[in-house]
Amino acid sequence: MYGKEYFFYNSVLMLKKVNLKKFIQSMEKGLIYIDFDARTGHNHGTKLRIRYNDIPYLYETVTSVV
Repeated sequence: MYGKEYFFYNSVLMLKKVNLKKFIQSMEKGLIYIDFDARTGHNHGTKLRIRYNDIPYLYETVTSVV
């Protein structure tokens, strides 16, 4: 058991080809938002965030593998 790491997946999605139009629509709908990560007196950069369940919406092809 030591030295090995195991993972259990409930589902796996294969995501292909990000769609720019869907990306822009996601921003307009508020699914993607800007995170200004400047906490504790140190700037950690600006990030774009999206909820985990909304990620597949950005792609042309979404296939359930498991």
